[in-house]
Amino acid sequence: MASEQMADSPGGDRPKSSPRAPDTGLGGRPDAPHRPPDDRPEYQPRPLDAIDRDILQMLQMDGRASIRSVAERVHVSRANAYARINRLIDDGVIRGFGARVNHERAGQGASAYITLKIVQNSWRTVREQLRRLPEASHIALVSGDFDVLLMVHTQDNRSLRELVLTKLQAMPEVLSTRTLLVFEEEDLEPDA
Repeated sequence: MASEQMADSPGGDRPKSSPRAPDTGLGGRPDAPHRPPDDRPEYQPRPLDAIDRDILQMLQMDGRASIRSVAERVHVSRANAYARINRLIDDGVIRGFGARVNHERAGQGASAYITLKIVQNSWRTVREQLRRLPEASHIALVSGDFDVLLMVHTQDNRSLRELVLTKLQAMPEVLSTRTLLVFEEEDLEPDA
């Protein structure tokens, strides 16, 4: 059985963007489909100009901003703003629109980062299994003493324990886990 280290402490609250929430601000356009990971060769980085960066900053502050307000703020026509936003979506720069959720108020009082050591060359398999966990909000393949960093939100510490012991450690590719409880967190918002 994999090793686990967990403290008995309460979780924190944290507003976090959810890529699954629909967008209602850009002319009713639904959430952009999730793009494949950036390891596919057809997705090359695209240089952004100052207007693109201003649009991104504005949409990060308010994903429900109308095309009209975006256009006025960045000093371009509505057609230009619409075209730029669609290009940013099509190029995979904008992955979607969502709500920042206060997880504690949404009944998810325990938040944790979980580190996982996994079997060599099993990243894609593990990633697919982790994506299916409703508690997971962020997954990263990293370097260092562990292989995967997973952010989760659960109802309470008991639910967190169940997630770690019955779901994560049951995965044959997971060699060990370590749980780091979050006491308090804050999303860094773009400057207004």
